[in-house]
Amino acid sequence: MIPTHIGRKLGRQRSGILSLIALLLLSIASGCSQSNKNQETNTEQFPPVQEAASTPLEQSEKTKVVTTFLPMYLFTKAVAGDVADVKLLVPPSTEVHDYQATPDNVKAIATANVMVKNGLGLEKFLKDTVKNAQNPKLIEINASKGIKSLNEISPVEETTKVEKDHDHAEGNPHVWLDPVLAKQQVINIREGLIAADPKNQATYKANAAAYIQQLESLNSEFQQTLQKTPNCTFITFHDAFPYLAQRYKLQQVAVVEIPEDQLSPQDVQNAVNVVKKYKVKALFSEAGVDNKLLASLSKDLKLTLRTLDSLEAGQTDPQYYFKVMKANLETLETACK
Repeated sequence: MIPTHIGRKLGRQRSGILSLIALLLLSIASGCSQSNKNQETNTEQFPPVQEAASTPLEQSEKTKVVTTFLPMYLFTKAVAGDVADVKLLVPPSTEVHDYQATPDNVKAIATANVMVKNGLGLEKFLKDTVKNAQNPKLIEINASKGIKSLNEISPVEETTKVEKDHDHAEGNPHVWLDPVLAKQQVINIREGLIAADPKNQATYKANAAAYIQQLESLNSEFQQTLQKTPNCTFITFHDAFPYLAQRYKLQQVAVVEIPEDQLSPQDVQNAVNVVKKYKVKALFSEAGVDNKLLASLSKDLKLTLRTLDSLEAGQTDPQYYFKVMKANLETLETACK
């Protein structure tokens, strides 16, 4: 039998050991709990990092710009570069004069921030299309703002009684074919984009400056080349070149209007007779004029019929403008010798 005082002593030792074990377990549990808290704290810190990564995407949403037809797209895209989303309403293979708007055009305008147009009454389809789009926040840029329009600078000869495919009630709208006026259009587009999207003004200014430098160089090239043929007279079948003619002192003698299809032999003869009235060095047409008429004119008048491109259809690279205009210059130089 164990004495009572010894049993009490052993009991106290067991109690102390149990207490020590309990303290150790509590310490481990506390450490694990703290570790879990730290992990929770670290986990809670990740979402703000993800939000920060996504914020620039939200802030970098591009300004949506719609342009009416090819020249306006070329100029706008040149100025905007990649900082704005630039779209074209009239397909680049379609003439703008009698264009009929589509539901996609209405949708594009309804969701756009900015619309760039040539103005001077060219885009007849716009009025109702913009109205149907119901976009009160749409900012419109008139690229021809401040440009003095020309009316007819030469007689307009009709070879048959047909309804005119388009008129120029607000003056001739083909201002983009004069590099100097094209420069003014680029400036108007630049200022309009800066007003609508000021955070990208540095890009708009830099891009516009580069494109304007090219336009100034093109103007110098036209001046230097065409001053060698000061008495160049021509007839055209599309009244698209009065600004070009006036800028470089070319003499547009007449515009001869012809039907674009269903030509009768009498229509052909009428056109030949009209052109014969004028003694000109050059005869310019556009793609799409009836080949039968062209062949008859060239043969009867002993003039080579050449093509001038009005840039109303073509490629969507902003440099396409210079490619076409330099080709036009070569045509003018050859025809006017």
